[in-house]
Amino acid sequence: MKKKDATIRKGFVFKKFEEPEKSPFEKLFEIFKELITHTSGDFDEAIDWLRQLDVEYKLTDKYYTIDDFIEDLKKKGYIREEIDPNGKGGMAITAKTERAIRQQALNQIFGKLKRSKSGNHSTKQQGLGDEHTGEFKEFHYGDSLDKISMTESLKNAQINHGPGDFKMTEDDLVVEETHHKSQMSTVLMIDISHSMILYGEDRITPAKKVAMALAELITTRYPKDTLDILVFGNDAWAISIGDLPYLTVGPYHTNTVAGLELAMDLLRRKRNTNKQIFMITDGKPSCIRERDGTYYKNSVGLDPYIIDKCYNMAQKARKLHIPITTFMIAQDPYLERFVREFTQANQGKAFFTGLKGLGEMIFEDYESNRKRRIKG
Repeated sequence: MKKKDATIRKGFVFKKFEEPEKSPFEKLFEIFKELITHTSGDFDEAIDWLRQLDVEYKLTDKYYTIDDFIEDLKKKGYIREEIDPNGKGGMAITAKTERAIRQQALNQIFGKLKRSKSGNHSTKQQGLGDEHTGEFKEFHYGDSLDKISMTESLKNAQINHGPGDFKMTEDDLVVEETHHKSQMSTVLMIDISHSMILYGEDRITPAKKVAMALAELITTRYPKDTLDILVFGNDAWAISIGDLPYLTVGPYHTNTVAGLELAMDLLRRKRNTNKQIFMITDGKPSCIRERDGTYYKNSVGLDPYIIDKCYNMAQKARKLHIPITTFMIAQDPYLERFVREFTQANQGKAFFTGLKGLGEMIFEDYESNRKRRIKG
């Protein structure tokens, strides 16, 4: 009788993922990044807050103190010594910290999207010249068949059905995700008028975090895209991505017209055809600058003279094929009426949202606008 050869079946062993324990520095650094954003880059104020939290919540022990944390920040290149104009020395955050803040903001906002239903960015249309990302997702009806990864799909079939009765079903199919090579130019407008910190509600910090996260997304995932950021109060001016952590609210009115003029001027210089404006604001337009350099201001109600100029700017943007998406972080009925009429003049979009959902909305809209504009 012939002896049968023993068959060794190779497979996969799955274990529950356990996130490694964070070091004392890593735990404090997570909190520090939040505090430095709230304090607009003021290191001393952020550390004062951190010390207060340490007293209340026992963040450190005798083996690792706040002073140890500060020394590690220095050694790791997150802070540097700086001399102010008055000759006084102090500590300031570095570009490495600015990048870490942007990355944290991206993880907080975009990470939530990927875990939720609203974060499903699958689309029936594929852009020309897609780049493979190395990331995979389940196949859904409408996905392009040439994006199916046979290697990953065969692996799933073997795991799900076993090698003895091998078969492949639709549930086993896996699609490799891709990034579009087509370019999109975005201008993000941030309202820095005084109302952004009125009534005990901090609206500027969530706006900054959204801007930092969007900047990190575009520079890392869509490097061919462009993002310009501008702020508007009595006037409007462009700021760099590196300026975002230090952004503060001023004693300003809201000159929406100046912001839109600058946004369209920035977009006119872009060669690609896909362009859009995102505007984060919490109040009505209350200021314009006249040709002679003087300012016309009216904080009471909706001033027809100011509002009409806003509608004109919306129409100009429409003629240039630049959609404007307005994120109104206020719930006043008269503001909603203005935004609806402004949006109608531009044929853009508007969202009336609280601060909690602001990031998710902007990220979803960026992704959907990008795919829609590329398709067109």
